[in-house]
Amino acid sequence: MTTARALHLVSRPEGLPKDSDFEMREAAPVELQDGQIRIAVKYLSIDPAMRVWMTEAKSYWPPVALGEVMRSAGIGEVIESKNEKFEVGSWASGMTGARSELVSEGKGMQRFDASKLPHPGWALSIFGATGLTAYFGLTDIGHPKAGEVLVVSAAAGAVGSAVVQMGKALGLRVIGVAGGADKCAFVKDILGADEAIDYKNENISAALRRHCPDGIDVYFDNVGGEILDAVLKRLKLKARIVLCGGISQYNATGEIRGPANYLSLISARGRMEGFVVLDYLHRAEEAMAAMTPWVKAGKLSSKLDIVEGLENFPEAMRRLYAGANFGKQLVKL
Repeated sequence: MTTARALHLVSRPEGLPKDSDFEMREAAPVELQDGQIRIAVKYLSIDPAMRVWMTEAKSYWPPVALGEVMRSAGIGEVIESKNEKFEVGSWASGMTGARSELVSEGKGMQRFDASKLPHPGWALSIFGATGLTAYFGLTDIGHPKAGEVLVVSAAAGAVGSAVVQMGKALGLRVIGVAGGADKCAFVKDILGADEAIDYKNENISAALRRHCPDGIDVYFDNVGGEILDAVLKRLKLKARIVLCGGISQYNATGEIRGPANYLSLISARGRMEGFVVLDYLHRAEEAMAAMTPWVKAGKLSSKLDIVEGLENFPEAMRRLYAGANFGKQLVKL
């Protein structure tokens, strides 16, 4: 057995996370007890919520304490087992933490057949929390109806790209918002959005007027800030805004910017609602049953953006928060 490595949070980041906010520590492997498994972690998920977990802010999960292993979902192969539910060679996913090896009793870990996926990373994207977030946010909070207009921010990101494809599969007119010509081309030409708006090089309000002349029925918000404000000015009657994330605000060192145009919800009789995917985990099979036919039909896929090396975990986080990632951001160990 090789020495296990783990990345520990040692300081609260100010702005973008720095390498010095973390410390790599090594430890000799421990002997397994009855009921335990040893997982060699292969991939780690980089998610927007991590930036909140590194602060002391109140959230749906407690902050990562200084000195603790950085919280992260991961997938890996069982290389040793004293648990009859997990045989050696099987794959498991769950909250592994940013480490090369996990010893676990199996609680909270889900088995999956890596051979049936286009890539093992799909267990952390379409068939993981990313896919569940997109599906339940759009369907349960957004209540979309065929023919309606859906706008999706961070449309080239992990959740956003899934929402764009699901929106098209459900018969909506979809406008994706992304940063840069390459990402906008991906959103329109590969994901199938009807239109794409480049927030880095276009006036958001003018572009929304052009592409949504009659207004917006559903907005799936991953960023907050200026884009949310622009959307609020173009709501249709009974519009729904799905608050999934606010990545434009996560690294703010000053006061968090709230929606300036929220009063538009009154005249539109609209609704703006937040949600957390943890509340839907008990309905995961329902989402999988709905998404699997889309995957088989080529209507739903996942682009993976992979950074190699546990030591590059902070760099992968910076890529995500700077909008440099293309699809689901992962770290390969």
